[in-house]
Formats: sequence, C-alpha cells, structure tokens
Amino acid sequence: MLLLATDLDGTFLGGSPAERTALYEWIRLQEDLCLVFVTGRGLASVQPLLDDAAIPNPDYIICDVGATVVNGNDLQPLQPLQKDIEKKWAGAALVRTRMEQVSGLTYQEVPQQNRCSFYYDATTAIDVATQIAAELGCDVIQSAGRFLDILPAGVNKGSTLTQLIQLINYPVGKVLVAGDTMNDRSLYDTGFRGVVVGEAEPALVQYTLHHTHVLQSPNAGAAGILDGIRWFGRNI
Repeated sequence: MLLLATDLDGTFLGGSPAERTALYEWIRLQEDLCLVFVTGRGLASVQPLLDDAAIPNPDYIICDVGATVVNGNDLQPLQPLQKDIEKKWAGAALVRTRMEQVSGLTYQEVPQQNRCSFYYDATTAIDVATQIAAELGCDVIQSAGRFLDILPAGVNKGSTLTQLIQLINYPVGKVLVAGDTMNDRSLYDTGFRGVVVGEAEPALVQYTLHHTHVLQSPNAGAAGILDGIRWFGRNI
C-alpha cells in the first residue's frame, strides 16, 4: 500500500527512457498504489500527458503549485478543497496589476489558475514582491533561480497534498513524496517520507540535508523515485 505524490518535470518525467519505463511498469503492477501528480504546471499543460499511453494515469492531480486539485479520472475539481483555495485568491488581474511595480518580473504566459507565475532575475526586488503579495493575502515561492509564483496564503504543494490525504483518509505512514526544486520544498515540510531525486536544485538538497525522513538519491528522475520506493519499503 503506497501513495506516491510526485512532481513531474525533472522528477516523474525525468531520467532516461529505460528508467522511466521501469518506474511506470512497476506502478502498473501495483494493485493498491495511489498515484498523485503534484506539479507547477497548469491543468491544461498536464492533460496531454494523460493521453500518453506510456504514462500511468494518476488518481489525483495537484497542479498550479498546489492551487488546483482535481480527480485524475474525470478532471473535476476536488471539493471542498478547491473552493477553499479559490476563496483565498485575490484574483489574477489584481495580482498582476500590483506586481507591475516590481522591476525584473516577467509574467509567464502559461496556463495557470488561482496563482500568478513570473520569471525573475538578479535585478528583481524580491522583498518588494513579497511585501505586495502579503498585502494581497498571498505567499511568494521561488524556485530554480528564475521562477516566482504568487499563491493564496498558506497554499502550496504540501498543504494541498496534506488536505487531500485527510479528505480521502489515506494512512499518512504510507505516503512517499518526490521532487527536485524549491517549489517542492513544502512536500518535505509535511513530515511525509520523501525522496529528493538526483540533479535536484542545490537549494532543495541543502534544505533537506538533515531531514531524517527524506532520502537524497544520487539518481535523477524516475530512477531516483525508484530509489525512494526501495528505501521507503525498508523504513515502514
């Protein structure tokens, strides 16, 4: 029995074709595995993956860095979690207007809901962006040294996953999380066992260095997840 909650890019979709095939085939053989995609992508960017016969279909999808959660079978919003998130959101128009005051921010023209995502650089006044976000009841999440997400306060991958697990009444001791960048940091803050896959963002590696419930795998992507599954099996 296992709930695997995994980031996509650089994690579940990372590694060599052979490593991905090995992971995906292992997942298909498990009769009691619950698969959750937890990604920074918007739902429209996840949907093409669901049409790829090589990729196992998830039971649930948490996207928009935690701001959207849907059932993996029909892609319908998972309630009441989704409504609770939407109630906290200041609205994209207001957030984008206020963030125009911050130099060095460039809006990401990608599908996104209940969040605003930007690119930032060395000239960006992160402290100003953080202050404005707080005034709007929002949090700032930075990752990979260039991505900046504005989300409803308290909403992130880890918080939404925690609420999902509570909603479906899944045993917390049977949860394994996997990721590779700082927007996955909240997954490890949940206290669930986790694996940081190889070639991860150095800041995430450093952040989780002394987390006894987290394995740092030397292997990237799918191979790292398989390392985490083996480690998880030895530590439950």
